[in-house]
Amino acid sequence: MFITFEGIEGCGKTTQLRRLTRTLQKRGIPCLATLEPGGTAVGKKIRKILLDSRNTLLTPLAELMLYEADRAQHVQEVIEPALRKGFWVLCDRFFDATVVYQGFARKQDLGLIRYLNGKATGGLAPQRTFLLDCPVDVGLGRANARNNRGQDRFEREKAAFHRKVREAYLELSRRHRKRFVVIDATAGREVVEEEIFEHLRPFLPTGRGKKRAS
Repeated sequence: MFITFEGIEGCGKTTQLRRLTRTLQKRGIPCLATLEPGGTAVGKKIRKILLDSRNTLLTPLAELMLYEADRAQHVQEVIEPALRKGFWVLCDRFFDATVVYQGFARKQDLGLIRYLNGKATGGLAPQRTFLLDCPVDVGLGRANARNNRGQDRFEREKAAFHRKVREAYLELSRRHRKRFVVIDATAGREVVEEEIFEHLRPFLPTGRGKKRAS
């Protein structure tokens, strides 16, 4: 089972991914939590470049190529091997983030992005994508409150940029209704956690959940 978490800055996706990982592990389900960018040793170096607020001259096209390089390494080195072993893979951002951030918000060619995503993933796609949705002011407020090292390149973007990101995510969720599950991220952490788990109950091995979907 391949599950991704998406959303604007400060939406709580990382927190919920960690909570779901713990829940699955308690039920004896082998799982791997990972992230993009930065899910490999090579990816960690790419992540530093992408998020460093000092890299003000990084062009949108160069940014796109760095994300795709990170993804190609990540899929081949981490995600596909784990899936072959029967692990549930939980990923903090995947190719939808590139469509939204580099495509809709940075205005890079969407056809090029689809092509590069296809090459980087080898056609791999999540079975479920949880979009944790919240207003931009809420997300940025949370992001700023948690930062003790200053804002990264994306958190420093203007509110209009983040509004484009949110609108684009919601548009993707409408286009891919079978894969996306939109969650109200303004609810309490426990409420969000339970809602996510309820959507996954039908996929649990027999006896691993409290109840089975009919």
